[in-house]
Amino acid sequence: MRVQYDYNPAFNTDDSLDISDMAFIDKLKPVLLSGKECLPIVEGGKGIGATNGRSTGAFAEAGAVGTFSGVNPDRYDENGKLIPPVYHSKTRREKHEELVQMGIEGGIQQAKIAHDISGGKGRIHVNVLWEMGGAQRVLEGILEGAKGLVHGVTCGAGMPYKLSEIAGRYNVYYHPIVSSMRAFRALWKRAYHKNPELLGSVVYEDPWLAGGHNGLSNSEDPERPEDPYPRVREIRTFMNEVGLNNVPIIMAGGAWYLRDWEHWLENPEIGPIAFQFGTRPLLTQESPIPEGWKKRLLTLKEGDVFLNHFSPTGFYSSAVNNDFIKELRARNDRQIPYAAEPEGVMTETIPFGPRKRPIYVEPQDKVRAEQWIKEGYDELMKTPDSTVIFVTKEKSEEITVDQIECMGCLSHCRFSNWKDHDDFTTGKKADPRSFCIQKTLQDIIHGKPVDNQLMFSGHNAYKFGTDPFYKNGFIPSVKQLVERIMTGD
Repeated sequence: MRVQYDYNPAFNTDDSLDISDMAFIDKLKPVLLSGKECLPIVEGGKGIGATNGRSTGAFAEAGAVGTFSGVNPDRYDENGKLIPPVYHSKTRREKHEELVQMGIEGGIQQAKIAHDISGGKGRIHVNVLWEMGGAQRVLEGILEGAKGLVHGVTCGAGMPYKLSEIAGRYNVYYHPIVSSMRAFRALWKRAYHKNPELLGSVVYEDPWLAGGHNGLSNSEDPERPEDPYPRVREIRTFMNEVGLNNVPIIMAGGAWYLRDWEHWLENPEIGPIAFQFGTRPLLTQESPIPEGWKKRLLTLKEGDVFLNHFSPTGFYSSAVNNDFIKELRARNDRQIPYAAEPEGVMTETIPFGPRKRPIYVEPQDKVRAEQWIKEGYDELMKTPDSTVIFVTKEKSEEITVDQIECMGCLSHCRFSNWKDHDDFTTGKKADPRSFCIQKTLQDIIHGKPVDNQLMFSGHNAYKFGTDPFYKNGFIPSVKQLVERIMTGD
């Protein structure tokens, strides 16, 4: 089957670009994804409403794969008005139950919206993070309530061994997200070999270039990115060894121009291939992110996206290096080790807490501490690693309130010490060097100033400012974006 594509030159905003012969398109083969041949383009599923039923339905309608977020998706009342995520319970466990139910209700609504828009074209996927709180219950609730409307499940952020079992129960395809062959091999040998017929694809997410949370292992250097080609080739080699020759790989992270990946097409070392786009779909007419976020994307420069380790998940993540990230960096820099009693070189004292009880630090650290206090960072907060950070009174109060208001959005949270099972605690102190990820992502998607919130982005986001497709602030529809991508640009 040849890809059917109707090119509209009005969508080409680069007058110098000559693609009239459409030679590149002949190399792009349709890919069997979740039981249907689709364009080799997948919408990356972002959390907290950054992909929703409208954007997902538009991608599917264009003949591609749309992916709505099953991570705290928005809910609407009977008039289509947004229902804010307000918690009425008093305890964290009760709030967590509210969170799970809101996630199920929102996911079902988004699936129905996507289905209605798609008109039966393309495929509709739901994306969940295995490390989100109540992940399995939310996923099962969405699949139960939206039977026949969701064709596939993408899932990463952890090792979702139960994904194939869940897919089998609901007769949907599963698309695990991995960052190495070793990760997929472990999933296959432990669980996925029992349900191979519903394995829709293996999503390779580049841990250095993808936006959001990244799957860097302890053996990989965050400062030394690796070429994805040999890593994907290694995945394909293993897949072929276990009979998965015809199962596509989806390349995620770093995809912008498909012409840059031309050597991957019709390549036996790579096999059937599709490409996931997470960053480019943010800047579309159907994208649910607010206008302030869209405008900010157009101003980014190369290097503005920062790979950091501040997330309460414990994973590395890629985000715009805005005021929110800069404050976290400064907060972590204003940090020194301490002891409760004098020991070794920790002989100098500084007062801690409302009672000004002494803690013991090294002499050079006392000098630093006194300078920070003089600058107004006079509130000390202990970390789980026998260090203290120095923050303003206002920031200390904000951190404390955010920790108290935790609703258990992660399976394990280092910011609040929540765990969504067993005794509901990680057994560690809450870590003030991190932040409430639920709060900041809800705030940015619902219109709060973007420079003061966590703004996830892939490292190629600076190309919004250099790609002629977006000149003069042009924001395409999803259909226009898909058509542009299919030209190789």
